[in-house]
Amino acid sequence: MKLTFCWAAKIVTWSCYLIQTGNTKFLLDCGMFQWPKEIYRLNYEPFMFDPKEIDFVLLTHAHIDHCGLIPKLHKEWFNGKIYTTSATRDLCSILLEDSAEIQEKNTQQQNKRRARIGQEARLPLYTLKDASKCMPLFSIVEYKKIYKITDNIQVRYQDAGHIMWSASIELFVTENWKTKKLVFSGDVWQWDTPIIQDPTLIQDADYLFMESTYGDRLHEDPASKEDLLLKYTLETYKKWWKLLIPSFSVERTQELLYVFNILIKKGKFPKQKIFLDSPLSIKATEIFKKHTEYYDNEALHKYPNPFNFPQLEYSESVEDSQKLNNYNDPCIIIAWNGMCTAWRITHHLKHSLWDSKNMLLFVGYQAEGTLGRSILEWEKKVKIMDAEVVVNAEIQKINGFSGHADANQLMQRAKWFSKPPKKTFIVHWEERAQIALQSQLEKIRFKCQIPSIKDIIEL
Repeated sequence: MKLTFCWAAKIVTWSCYLIQTGNTKFLLDCGMFQWPKEIYRLNYEPFMFDPKEIDFVLLTHAHIDHCGLIPKLHKEWFNGKIYTTSATRDLCSILLEDSAEIQEKNTQQQNKRRARIGQEARLPLYTLKDASKCMPLFSIVEYKKIYKITDNIQVRYQDAGHIMWSASIELFVTENWKTKKLVFSGDVWQWDTPIIQDPTLIQDADYLFMESTYGDRLHEDPASKEDLLLKYTLETYKKWWKLLIPSFSVERTQELLYVFNILIKKGKFPKQKIFLDSPLSIKATEIFKKHTEYYDNEALHKYPNPFNFPQLEYSESVEDSQKLNNYNDPCIIIAWNGMCTAWRITHHLKHSLWDSKNMLLFVGYQAEGTLGRSILEWEKKVKIMDAEVVVNAEIQKINGFSGHADANQLMQRAKWFSKPPKKTFIVHWEERAQIALQSQLEKIRFKCQIPSIKDIIEL
């Protein structure tokens, strides 16, 4: 068996592994580079394999850095099955559609500039039609069941707890009458997280592929995020102005709404509106409402219907969003996207970032090269939609809403193994976090390797 680290080695995004055993070739994830611009352009490079030769895809979850190139894969003649959970398929249907809209919009803008300087027009990476055409390929699996994919390949999906219905994958490959077990952590979350059940711990593997996002850091006390969210809400309410929260549409937005709902039910929250200003986030929230089968007991019984409360208002149309610029009462605006790189949050920042009474609250990672990172690093002026905007608003950040396990929690997972795997490959983040995690794993006798992109290993 041969495995190629196509991407997500010593880098954050574009998760993809190519696995070959006998005459079978398949992928685990097929994600997209997202930032910065020079990295994003790598999405246009040819695949490291012939898509026509790929038999199937195992998909861990619906985030674009794990599924975003599936339409391109299908466009280049991949026609195999894509195995994933039912809600991941539902989320992919809206997230890939949204991604396609971004490709088309960005390409249209680029082609206007190219035309002005006499350059040929470019085609988008993929279109809305391409995104729609790949959805019939999705094949649904359930957690904990073993599925026979081919005569010598079996797979079991386990709850990773990263976002709703995300998975760690146990892969069983038989060659020469011997079975080897590969475990791919996918992106994994923390314990005691709102709404979703705790992740499943896996006890054995011959080879482990482990994410390392927070391999060198610890999170805040999870209990403090509710207190901090209330603190920043009350501060802006007393100023009688706006609290702007750029947020990722899947999981982060729903967790924010869940915490706001709890604060309201506890009688701690002021009487002000919370606007969810993102069609994509609204669609994702509807999918969360539909799939309650993996809610934890608290979301099912103590705080049921977490996304239905009187102070929450959806802003679906462009006109609804524009009205918020002239909204004169204190309010909270949750808008996509989480790193302030596009869409409605940029409009709100253009109209509100200059005013010292407002607050911009980050609840997620801000990648290098993004507008969010520039603001977080205290730049005095930033460019938004071709306009220079002075940063006078108060800037705050809450780390406790992270979607990834921290260093201690990653080690807790590793210690759950009955014995160390033969080899552990540390993937999916920058090298400093990988080195820190490797050092800790080696203390408990794990043999580790930090692969690079295009590395090929024989297992």
